Amino acid sequence: MTDQSSPATSRYAALPEPVRLEDTIASVETEAAPDPLMGRDTETEFMLRNAG
Repeated sequence: MTDQSSPATSRYAALPEPVRLEDTIASVETEAAPDPLMGRDTETEFMLRNAG
């Protein structure tokens, strides 16, 4: 449990050393997100369906 009486400045007086981006590694393999429109032009389809 945190001490409610201590100000935030005393809790964060000493910060850890910064880490360079070059020294980091990916912990999870990434995959490309699927196309939510599935390659379709939804704006044109909407206009063709609802044209006068």
